[in-house]
Amino acid sequence: MLTQHVDVLREVVRSVRKRHPFRIHGWVVLPDHLHCVIELPPGDADFATRWRLIKMGFSKALPRTERLSKARAARGERGIWQRRYWEHLIRDEADFRAHMDYVHINPLKHGLVKRVADWPYSTFHRLVSEGVYPRDWAGGDEDGVGYVD
Repeated sequence: MLTQHVDVLREVVRSVRKRHPFRIHGWVVLPDHLHCVIELPPGDADFATRWRLIKMGFSKALPRTERLSKARAARGERGIWQRRYWEHLIRDEADFRAHMDYVHINPLKHGLVKRVADWPYSTFHRLVSEGVYPRDWAGGDEDGVGYVD
């Protein structure tokens, strides 16, 4: 669902960033989930508001075509998102690199592509153009990638 409506997701993220700034270091959108490495402004640790607004904005922008359980309907929830999110404070440069690698190799890990460069919904392409990753990075081979599964 996320990749089908990736333009909606991008617009919602842009809108949330205007009101609640954050820097996107790495981001990948898969059909049923996403991963990202983001940085909040100094003194701001409010990840929860940003994720609530992103999830809510995306959900509200989509047509209501899915079937909902009575419990979800009663709570006003849709089946798009998990209720929580996983937050990890980056410890050092090695941890940052490992998480960036994990984000970008995810489409390969899930068998969606044979090469990381083949997945269109990722900041990998921007980072290649900036010289951070070589274009053929993890081209079907996870050896040498910095994350531990």
